[in-house]
Amino acid sequence: MLLVATTLTACGGGEDDDAKVSAPKAPATIPELTKDPLTLSFIWFDWPPAHALEDFANAEYKKERPNATIKVNTVPNANWHDAMFTQFAAHKTDFDIAILDSQHIGEAVTNGNILDITDFVKQNIDVAAYNPYLLAAYGQFPQAETGKRDENASLYGLPLLGDTWTMIYRKDLIGDKPPQTWDEMISAAARCQADNPGVSGLAFHQANGSDAAAVTYNTVNGIYGGNLWDSKTRKIDGVINDAAGQEAMDVLVNKMKPLTAKGSGNWFIDEVNAAVAQGKACIAFNWIAASGGLLDPKQSTLGTTRKQILDKLGFATLPSQKTNLVPLGGMGMHVSAYSSKANQAEALNFMKWFERADIQKKWAAAGGVPSRTDALQSPEFLNAGPFNQVYTDSVPRMRDMWNVPEYARLVNIENTNVNAALNGAKKPKDALDDIAKEQQGVLDSSGRKGGGGL
Repeated sequence: MLLVATTLTACGGGEDDDAKVSAPKAPATIPELTKDPLTLSFIWFDWPPAHALEDFANAEYKKERPNATIKVNTVPNANWHDAMFTQFAAHKTDFDIAILDSQHIGEAVTNGNILDITDFVKQNIDVAAYNPYLLAAYGQFPQAETGKRDENASLYGLPLLGDTWTMIYRKDLIGDKPPQTWDEMISAAARCQADNPGVSGLAFHQANGSDAAAVTYNTVNGIYGGNLWDSKTRKIDGVINDAAGQEAMDVLVNKMKPLTAKGSGNWFIDEVNAAVAQGKACIAFNWIAASGGLLDPKQSTLGTTRKQILDKLGFATLPSQKTNLVPLGGMGMHVSAYSSKANQAEALNFMKWFERADIQKKWAAAGGVPSRTDALQSPEFLNAGPFNQVYTDSVPRMRDMWNVPEYARLVNIENTNVNAALNGAKKPKDALDDIAKEQQGVLDSSGRKGGGGL
C-alpha cells in the first residue's frame, strides 16, 4: 500500500527492469543557450491546465528568456498516449517536452525515448523541497514498491502538475458538513436524489477511454481495502478480484451507479463538471486541476457570482471507509530524446526555472497545482481556489497504480471491463475476473520481473 508517510525501506524494481533501461543521459550542467529565436514545444491533452501553462510560461519565462516562445500542443485526452508514443516510435518528435502520466514513464524509459536527468537534477534541483512520493511518482523509474523515492534510483522527469480527486457536494442540498465515510456519502446522495427530482445523487467518471473508468474502480478498490496487484510477484489474478476487490466492484456497480444520471455511462471530466455546473448532481468527483471552471458564473447555473456559486458548492477530501486512500493524478515534464540539442538545453533550463520556489508559487497563483512542499503550503496556492486545501490535505493519502511499461495495455483492459460493468454489459464479478485474467496475461507475456507502484 502506498502512503507518503510510510517508513518502509524503499526499493526499486526488478533487475530485469534495470537491464532494459536505455534512456540517454542529459548533461549535469545546462549547455550554453542559443540567442536565436526558439520555440519550446510541449505535448499534453486538451484541458484548462494546458492553456494555463502556455499563458503562464509565455508571460513569466520570457522575462528571462525573451527569445523563447512556449507552445503547448494539445490533443484529445483519449489520443494523448498514442500521440506521444507514435512519434517516439518514429524516433522523431515535434515536441521537446512530453508531459507524461506517471504510468507512461516506464514505457518511455525502456524504449530510450526520454532523457535520464539524474545528474542534471543533482546539480540543479533542490530535491529536499519536495514530498518524496511526488518526486518519485512523476520522475523515478523503476518506482519503489512503497512509493517512497529511492535516492539511488534514476530520475527521468520533474513535477509539472499535481492532482487528485476532490469531492464536490451541494451544501444547499445535503448540508454544510461533507460525508465522512464512503457509506455515508452514498446514503447522502440517495437521500438528495430522492428529495430533488431531476438531480442525480452522484456524478463520476465512467468512460471507456484514457484512464477514466479504471481510476474510478481503483479509487473505490483502495477505499474498500483492496489492491490492484502484488508488485513483488507480479500477481494480478487473485489480488484485484479477491474479496475486497469484489466488494469494491459491488459498491461501484450496485450502489453508486444507480445514483447516476441516465446516459452517464461514458462521462468523463467535462461531463461531470457540466452536471455540477447545471445543478444536476448532488455529489460529484473530479480531478482538482479540472475544477476551476465550476466557479465561473458564465459556465454555471448555480449563481451569477463566484460567491453565489460557492454558497452552494463545497469541496472536500474523499470520504474514507476501510482506508483513506485517494488517487494520485498529475504529470511530470520529460525531455524528448529526439529533440535538437539546442531545444534540449532550453528544456533543461525551463525545468530548472519552473521548479524554483518563487516560480512554483506564481504557478500556483495562476491556477497550477505545485509539488514543492513550500508552494503547497503557501498562501498563493491555498487562496487561489477553494479546492486547493483539499489537494494539500490529500497528498499524504495518495496511491498510484502500476508503473510498468505494460501500463497502456493494462489500463485499456480495466477501462473496457469496468465500463462494461457500469453499463450492464457484464456482471460485476465477471468483469473483475476478466480484468484479472487479461491483465495477468499481459504481465506474464512480457517475461519481465519486478514491478513498480502500489
